[in-house]
Amino acid sequence: MTALLRATLDVVIVNWNAGDQLGACLASLAMSAGAEHLRVVVVDNASVDGSAENLNVPGLALTVVRNAANLGFARACNQGAALGSSDAVLFLNPDTQVSRDGIAIARARLDCEPDTGIVGARLVDETGHTHRTCARHPTGWSLIAHTLFLDRLLPGRVRPHFLLEWDHAETRPVDAVMGAFLMIRRPLLDRLGGFDERFFVYWEDADLCARAAAAGFAVCHVAQAEIRHRGQGTTEAVKDRRLFYFLRAQALYARKHHGRAAFLAVLAAALAVNLPVRLGRALAQGAPGDMGAVIRAGRMLVAALPGLLTRSGR
Repeated sequence: MTALLRATLDVVIVNWNAGDQLGACLASLAMSAGAEHLRVVVVDNASVDGSAENLNVPGLALTVVRNAANLGFARACNQGAALGSSDAVLFLNPDTQVSRDGIAIARARLDCEPDTGIVGARLVDETGHTHRTCARHPTGWSLIAHTLFLDRLLPGRVRPHFLLEWDHAETRPVDAVMGAFLMIRRPLLDRLGGFDERFFVYWEDADLCARAAAAGFAVCHVAQAEIRHRGQGTTEAVKDRRLFYFLRAQALYARKHHGRAAFLAVLAAALAVNLPVRLGRALAQGAPGDMGAVIRAGRMLVAALPGLLTRSGR
């Protein structure tokens, strides 16, 4: 039986050079059950590929915001959410395509569980394989260990960040869901102050889920809500910046949730071990492009150190 979306829902999509993926995402929203209740805001972070131009999807209430510069994912999400008024907000990546019932099923779960503040969906690839996207709340030690690649070297002793051992086939509470599909109650989003804009990209979803849990709300993975997700669909061409922002965000998360000592240890592990190991691997593989990306990421991280150490990461 087809599930129907019966209440207005604000959908925020942050776009950055997503190409044809953005149009496909919007088309899937227009074909979803209850599409007439969706209010979609696309926040474009200064794309240069034309992906945010001439967007007009029949049957979809759509607003497009064009930023003159790339403001980052977290800030653009907050920017888009501020334009809506519904009692729930869905943050959706442009490299997703929603199933007909996926949004309605996720919304129904949110509506029927007052103690649940955030819900995520089951993300699948083009072959139907389920991505392991739900994650644990990281500890200070686990952040350091993962930066040192110890989860790969000692898999039996250091647990991975994502719940790789679980097939994601059942609906259940989890610590964190991925921002590619993250639905949250608007009163909770307002209470938390939205996404922390110090996270330019990466770790902002884990941070939001951690703060929701601290506020007394559960986070739920809704297995019946199936969403197609490519993954890294808009960042795969910028490996240097992607690596830099990931390592930077990981350090920021460590400081925010586990203190300055964990923050400094994660930064030291990134500079002394993580980047050199990546560089050595690229060298061994004979991949000069990857070598250059690692070197540039390292330079960006070093250049960011004064701000990270003295201005709370800004």
